[in-house]
Formats: sequence, C-alpha cells, structure tokens
Amino acid sequence: MDESPNQIINSTEKRIKQNITENYIVMHQNLHPCLLLLTSLIGLYYPARAQSNDLPTLALSEDDTFNFDLLGPLAQAVYSGGDVSPILAVAKQLDAGDFSTYTDAFYALANETKARAEDPRYAHDPVNVRDTWFHAAAYFRRADTYLHDDWTNPLIYTLWEEQTAAFDRALAALPIPGERVQIPADGFTVEAIWYSSTTEQAAHRPTLILCGGYDSSQEDIYHQVVVPALARGWNCLSYEGPGHPSLRRYQDIGFIPDWERVVTPVVDYLLLNRTQDVDESRIASLGWSFGGYLAARAAAFEPRLAAILLNGGIWDTHEAFVGQMDENLLEIYNAKNKSVFDATIFSLLEDPKTPSNLRWGVTQGLWAFKIKSPYDWLEAVRAYNVRDIVDRIQMPVWIANAEFEGFFPGQPQKIADALGGRATLHDFNGAAGYHCQMGAFTESARVAFGWLNETLS
Repeated sequence: MDESPNQIINSTEKRIKQNITENYIVMHQNLHPCLLLLTSLIGLYYPARAQSNDLPTLALSEDDTFNFDLLGPLAQAVYSGGDVSPILAVAKQLDAGDFSTYTDAFYALANETKARAEDPRYAHDPVNVRDTWFHAAAYFRRADTYLHDDWTNPLIYTLWEEQTAAFDRALAALPIPGERVQIPADGFTVEAIWYSSTTEQAAHRPTLILCGGYDSSQEDIYHQVVVPALARGWNCLSYEGPGHPSLRRYQDIGFIPDWERVVTPVVDYLLLNRTQDVDESRIASLGWSFGGYLAARAAAFEPRLAAILLNGGIWDTHEAFVGQMDENLLEIYNAKNKSVFDATIFSLLEDPKTPSNLRWGVTQGLWAFKIKSPYDWLEAVRAYNVRDIVDRIQMPVWIANAEFEGFFPGQPQKIADALGGRATLHDFNGAAGYHCQMGAFTESARVAFGWLNETLS
C-alpha cells in the first residue's frame, strides 16, 4: 500500500535531518524551523499526480509533468516528429515520477527506430529515410529530458550526438535539404539551420527566425513551427544561442539576458548571405516558451524585424518563478539566507516524492544557466525581464496566452498591457490551452500564421 502524505512527510523529515552535517547545524542554529518548513512545502505539493478531472484532455500519466511531456512528442507526430502508438506504448511503461523509466523507455524506442532507419530495404524511399530518421532523432531528444541533475552523466552528450546525427540524415532527405550554418557572435557561435521554402532563384520570401526556450532545441522547433511555415511559403532559420542545448554542451555557455547579442548577428546573416531568398521587409521572429522573453528582448534592439511572435509572453521571469514558491520558502529567499535556501532546495531535489515539476524545473534551470546554486540561479533570473525596455519594441507583437499555463501564469497579459496597441493577445482555451499549445500545434499554426499573413500582407 502507498504511504499516506503524512507518512511521507515524517519519513522525509527524518532523512533530511540525517543528511545535514553537524557543522552545518552549528553554523545555522535556525535550521530546524527550516526543516519544518521543508516538510510543509512537500505537504503542499504532494501528491504530484494529474487529476484527470482537472485536465482538458485524457491524462497520459498519473504524474502531471509526465503527462505534459508526453503531449510534446504526440504533438510533434503531426509534423513527422514521431508516431502515435509507440509514444503511447512508452507512456504505458512509465512509473509516475520515476525519471529513469522515462529515459530508458524513450532510449529503447530511439534505438529501435534508428535500426529501422538503417535497414537497407527501405533506404530507396526518401520519405522513409526522412521520416524514420526524424522519429529516431525526436526519441533520442525525449530520452534526454530528465538527465540534467547530474552534469557528468555521459548520456547528456551521447544522446545529443545521436539525435544530431539522426536529424542530419533526415535534413538531407528533405525535398529541399536543410542546411546547418554557424553564425559568429560576440563571444560564441550561433548554431542555426536554414530551411528554404522554394528552389526558385531570386524568390524573395517572408522569413521566420525561430528560437526555443528553457529546454527546447532547434530540432524540436522543426516539428513545431518549421513544417507548417514551409507549407505556407515561409523560409525559416532556426537557431540556438547560449543556454540552448548545443551551446550549453559544446560551447560551455549558459543563458545570457542580453539576447540581442544573438539575434542581431542572425539578422545580419540573413541580409548578407540570403539576399536572393529573403524579403527583408518581412522578417519575423518567434520565441517559444522561455524564448518569449528572449525574442522580446532582442526585438527591443533589432528594428529590422517586421513582427514578433511570443509563445507565450514573459514580462518578468523572476516574478513568475518566485510567484509560485511556498510563502515560507519565499521568506528564506527574501531574507537572503543562501545556504539554508540551497540546502532546502537540494534536499527537495534528492527526494523522489518531490513533485516532478519542481525537480525538473530547478535542475534544468541550473543546467541551462550553468549555475550550481539555486539561490544564485534565482538571483541571475532577475535580469530576464522586459519592463525597462518594452517601450523600445515598436513592431507588431502576437502573444499566446494559455488557459492552463503552468510556467508563466499571468505573464502574457502583463506584456500585452504594457505594449498596448502594438500587441495582439490570443487566448488558447480548452484542449489547446496547455503551455505553448502542447498537443495542438496545428491550431497554434493556424492562429499564428493567420496573424502573420494579415499583419505583413
């Protein structure tokens, strides 16, 4: 029989007390109240299980974070990012909240799919080649989702090498092959992929530059935005900057707040190197998830953009993060008690009963920002807001607002209010109401490209 919440709280408190060293207790005489706080915090979050009556769709896992993360590959399946039944088979194998089962199940599926992609019986068909390699790449990426609590885990690199190699095989099999490009920037190199919507010479087309967010890659962006964009006659340039998967791994650099250092070189590249392809009067930028901050920040300093899309909008990242914090933990944080705050958070991360969204959110943040201390990470996040530069954003802005937004609740409305008449806020409700319309990418594309075509016609 499962333990009751009270039994879990009591056993967790005992484990935490055993793990705190005597020297730490001497240094912090007020530690015991923090332990009581920690147990109350766990009690607040437990259980981390999706209640099907509270969701707009059928729950794919008892764990609400697993449920959301399974919607991602299912949504990408619409645009060649996987197949539905194998993903549902993975869902059946998962133990709610057990990150290792998520990694193992998707890793196995990725390797099975890779073997099919390498089968010479199907290699003569470019559609087979393209789709199977795209599927394999997507499953390798899914297997990486929950690995970043241990920066030394070799799978962080092994899986990414696998997904990149698989994705490149698929890129080469597209009717118009995608092209990886490296764009020099200030202190780093932007990794990008160019997608052309036509082979016609001097076909100046509208062009969309695309970036992911807190954890998403430019390979994910292909299945979320690039496919519907190409179908509508748009060129695309996806890119990754500091903190994104490839730069975090291979250039050892975390997120930076001044994102214009990334986007200005990207726009320069388009205007200097793609002059025959790009209509310079119709270059738009889209930021996905946390990319909603990144794209907005860059737009304040890049007037050559004709429009921007924020899916969704972020007014103040720090405000969004601490706004979801337990009031007692917030009190420790506001008191600047770094050592106790960090000890409390790390104890939470080590406990498998701590909700998945908290364990994943913090460990992914520490990894992507390349910061070891939770307190220092939250302090660094203070710089990621647009309140001081929002008046510099002068182009039209489309903002997605999700009914079931779980990461940045209330933020899209705040940035829309600040932008006034320059903003168009679209509410996604019901089954399309998850963060970034997870599971409803075709509806998302209909709305976003409808706005783009009307705005830039």
